[in-house]
Amino acid sequence: MPKSLYIKFLVLLLSVSIIALSAALFLRELMIKDFREYLEGELEDRVYWVMADLEGTYEKYSGWNKEVIGEDAIWALMLGFEIRIFDIDGSLVMNTEKALGTLSPLVKKRVMPISELRAVEKGSRFLPYPLFLRGKEIGSLEVRFLKPRKENIFIERSNRFLLFSLFGLGGLAVLLSVIFSRKLTYPIKRLASAAKAISEGNLKSRVNISGNDEISELSATFNKMSKTLEMQESLRKKLISNTAHELRTPLGAMRGELEGMIDGFIPMDKEHLQSLYEETGRLKNILEGIEELSQAQASALSLRKQQIELKPFLESILDRFNKLFFDKGISAELRCREKLMIYADPDRLSQIVVNLLSNALKATDKGGKVWISAGIKNSEVFIEIGDTGHGIKEKDLPFIFERFYKISEGGLGLGLAIVKELVDAHGGRIEVKSGYGKGAVFTVYMPSDYLYNSS
Repeated sequence: MPKSLYIKFLVLLLSVSIIALSAALFLRELMIKDFREYLEGELEDRVYWVMADLEGTYEKYSGWNKEVIGEDAIWALMLGFEIRIFDIDGSLVMNTEKALGTLSPLVKKRVMPISELRAVEKGSRFLPYPLFLRGKEIGSLEVRFLKPRKENIFIERSNRFLLFSLFGLGGLAVLLSVIFSRKLTYPIKRLASAAKAISEGNLKSRVNISGNDEISELSATFNKMSKTLEMQESLRKKLISNTAHELRTPLGAMRGELEGMIDGFIPMDKEHLQSLYEETGRLKNILEGIEELSQAQASALSLRKQQIELKPFLESILDRFNKLFFDKGISAELRCREKLMIYADPDRLSQIVVNLLSNALKATDKGGKVWISAGIKNSEVFIEIGDTGHGIKEKDLPFIFERFYKISEGGLGLGLAIVKELVDAHGGRIEVKSGYGKGAVFTVYMPSDYLYNSS
């Protein structure tokens, strides 16, 4: 068996073409056979016409009238066969040759071209047909059928046409088989080549998409997969790089202090040990943040969604922050319609709201305001968390959801990255609007698939 898919397609298409041409040959033979049987049936009917006329002539003239049966012989010739008529004693009464001899030159000139359109088939012989009158045999008729030249012309032309068709259509079928085999297998070859490139580490490998069929859909899915792999690899490298950068500072400080203690430059007192302890705490926070980010990335596979009534859900979260807001002198407000339902993972949704509220609390000074608003917009449920705090600089806005990107001192720069991962896991999106010094508004939108509104 050939292993190449191209060869398999080619063999398949050629096989179909051969079967189709063979079927055409078979049908042609059946048609020719039926055509010949039809002509033979016609000739048999004509023989019976002549027999009936001869028997009628014998009855009318009480014997064989050579002049009249000569006309019957000429008529038979024009109908497509030669005849010989014998009496009851077996003597020849009339045949086609004698009948032609009795014709006048003018009539013979008109009859001969008609008879010349027919030819005696090689190997043909006279067939006997007995003649009867009132149940008594009166003689016999012998008939030799003449093959119509038109039939030969028809068959020759059909053979010629079939031959041309076999070469023409056969050649076209082979050509089309080659073309379509290449056309069908070329996109698959490109996919195989691109997949091999990805397996070798080239995650930028893509395939061109043409057409609107299953292979083009497969190509689009492959491109989407390779793009996702490239993004994931880029994020992995960036995460490792950022993590190494974040870990380098506390590790460097700890190493410096420990080397100083070993060399005797730094005393091993409570103050310096406390500094080392704080650096280990910072390391612990970084590792916990990375772990939390990893969990957020994996949350799409482990969401436990259920129907949640938003107003009491948000009220319970806001209650946890009331003391913090009160201590800092910030007012907090919740605006949410009654009976507004959403289908989401309550733990992950709580994590989204808590992270955004924590950021709003940090960014807002005494006398400021923080609010939570929820509702429906364009068939999507939204949760909006805004503040009147410091705001975000315009240059920082495109990067605030990136890992380890900090817009202020302190923190790891992972909070908003975790929020975005959790929102994406739910199939939603998050938007931010801010003016520096005028506060910020974060809005989480969930798609209509997750929206339930009961009255």
